Amino acid sequence: MNGVAPRALAGVRVLDLTRVLAGPWSTQVLADLGADVIKVERPGSGDDTRGWGPPFLRDAAGNETAESAYFLCANRNKRSLTVDISTDDGQAIIRRLAMQSDVLVENFKVGDMARYGLDAATLRAANPRLVYCSITGFGQDGPYAQRAGYDFAVQGLGGLMGVTGAAEGEPQKVGVAVADLFTGLYATVAILAALRHRDATGEGQVIDMALLDAQVAMLANLGSHYLVGGEVPPRQGNAHANIVPYQVFSVADGHIIVAVGNDRQFARLCDLLDEPALADDARFTTNAQRVRHRHMLVPMLQACFLQRDRHAWLSLLEAAGIPCGPVNDLADVFADPQVQMRGMVVEAAHPLAGAVPLVGSPIKLSVTAVQPPRAPPMLGQHTDSVLREAGFSEGEIAALRSRGAV
Repeated sequence: MNGVAPRALAGVRVLDLTRVLAGPWSTQVLADLGADVIKVERPGSGDDTRGWGPPFLRDAAGNETAESAYFLCANRNKRSLTVDISTDDGQAIIRRLAMQSDVLVENFKVGDMARYGLDAATLRAANPRLVYCSITGFGQDGPYAQRAGYDFAVQGLGGLMGVTGAAEGEPQKVGVAVADLFTGLYATVAILAALRHRDATGEGQVIDMALLDAQVAMLANLGSHYLVGGEVPPRQGNAHANIVPYQVFSVADGHIIVAVGNDRQFARLCDLLDEPALADDARFTTNAQRVRHRHMLVPMLQACFLQRDRHAWLSLLEAAGIPCGPVNDLADVFADPQVQMRGMVVEAAHPLAGAVPLVGSPIKLSVTAVQPPRAPPMLGQHTDSVLREAGFSEGEIAALRSRGAV
């Protein structure tokens, strides 16, 4: 091994029948950790997100390829196998691969996999060690089980948009599909837990993941705010429901974040703003009082912040030990020296573009480091090699192609 430790999930095979974001996000994490992830895609079109552009990756000559930036974000370190699972041949391929796999992840509508004979009960009867993870909008039961689930709709239904946006404006979705992403991460945790149980007992299990469940769970303190306090938290824009001042402020040349977490920090902030009397004002001395009187305090602070530019305020606030930060655009983010030092921008060799830039994995393990990035696969790039590994002969592979199964 040349002194390199095996990846944490080396030897684990994942059959990935997911598309778009929640499922692929989960399986990409597993792939980063060293699992062999076989991404099953529709012949001819593949994952829906392959067409979600522009932008598309450009080849060495500067021409657009068919590889969308969206697809590239969630499918590194995987192999692509094209299979038409609506055919008898395609179903037989999946059944054979499921016999050789540790994990299967799918995000079809409730009941679809049973119609193909690829449901958890059928596949686990043949391979009891299989961990079978279904990701849907609303789960396998309940009054909404048959509905299609989409991140945007779930952000609204699950309450996130109700607490996101300016107090006097319309509800807002988050800028990225967080219901999908959180569901993908929860699914990864569940899969790892199921694998640990399987390794201890020999028994696989079924995982039922729902976007709505994950969305409700990640309301965190705001969910608790309602359950304990009996009050619906209002939209606060960039402010915090339970801490003041903890928000964005306008400065002379843009915006900064100020996140005062305790009364001592507030006193230091008042000194920095040349308004020390505010810290002794009975309306503002404690966080609870500041929350109650935010409508009076925040305009006073805002007037002070307009007197200097972003760089000046951030320097002063950091020197005073007051939590703060800039509001960066993505060009700022990827130029940031800390982001670069932490390896959050990586390159992978690509057969069309020569190299493709990717966002790196945030997981830093001291022994079993994450997989060096391999470019997200082109559609069907590994079909023949995966089928050979599964025991199909060259003649059988040719016959499957002639019948349109792969």
